[in-house]
Amino acid sequence: MKNIRIASAQFENKSGDKEYNLSVIDKLSQQAAAQGASAIAFHECSITGYSFARKLSKEQMLDLAEYIPDGKSIDKLTAISARHNISILAGLFEKDKEDKLYKAYVCVDKNGMKAKFRKLHPFINPYLTPGDRYCIFELEGWTCSILICYDNNIIENVRAVSLLGANIVFMPHVTMCTPSSRPGAGFVDPKLWETREADPTSLRLEFDGMKGRGWLMKWLPARAYDNAIYAVFANPIGMDDDQLKNGCSMIIDPFGDIIAECRALGDDCITATLDPVKLTQAGGYRYRKARRPELYKDILGAPHQSEQKVVWLNENQTP
Repeated sequence: MKNIRIASAQFENKSGDKEYNLSVIDKLSQQAAAQGASAIAFHECSITGYSFARKLSKEQMLDLAEYIPDGKSIDKLTAISARHNISILAGLFEKDKEDKLYKAYVCVDKNGMKAKFRKLHPFINPYLTPGDRYCIFELEGWTCSILICYDNNIIENVRAVSLLGANIVFMPHVTMCTPSSRPGAGFVDPKLWETREADPTSLRLEFDGMKGRGWLMKWLPARAYDNAIYAVFANPIGMDDDQLKNGCSMIIDPFGDIIAECRALGDDCITATLDPVKLTQAGGYRYRKARRPELYKDILGAPHQSEQKVVWLNENQTP
């Protein structure tokens, strides 16, 4: 494998406005390509918007969702990719011929769709169907995978894709700045976003504290370190429906070190060079090879009733 340059982006999406969101994806993809990136990653549901979907009926969700790869958004992503000669990873709601709904994330290049993943642990809308498989695909000789938001909080998922050979795991999110049982969590006042130019400090204190980046740093670097992977984290910034998000899109190397991060209080993209040498230098590579699955294969594979509860959703919206 050779070095590869990868970009991660953040932007303020508009709920249900695919045309606008794709226009920003176009603009940031052009910027990333100019910086030499081979691929750029955007956040979960970056094409459709996300948090507003918790209020939608099944009929409204079906109107919003698209067939993949036959929908208009995939065609537009392919055209953007061809125009700027860069692979694009972005998310949207998907429907199938049986009117099942999924949270999907795709990788598209100038020739069309390279990969599609369905979120394993969806929750924003009760009509979403969980995905049932992992996704492995190639980018310029690198083996890649995708895990969407909550999927990354279940540590077995990240280990599983690393054992399937993933060197890069794309981790699109819409996260942080929501209530939780952990200390310091909570919403961030949208007024701070409105006054960010006059008072960036107050907003930055909220974004970087335990409501935002401080919480992320408790676990995200560990996913990269433990599995000796590059983690490409993408998250929106600004208002997503009625919730303020803090961005912090970043790329983390197999040592758990942040090698690039969006720090602007607005739309932004960053690029980083991924060096394959780190994949085997990092401790996680040695630890993965030292595993003794005979000790715990029956424990990890024991029957289990999955229970997923999301604190900030209303009771009738929680799966």
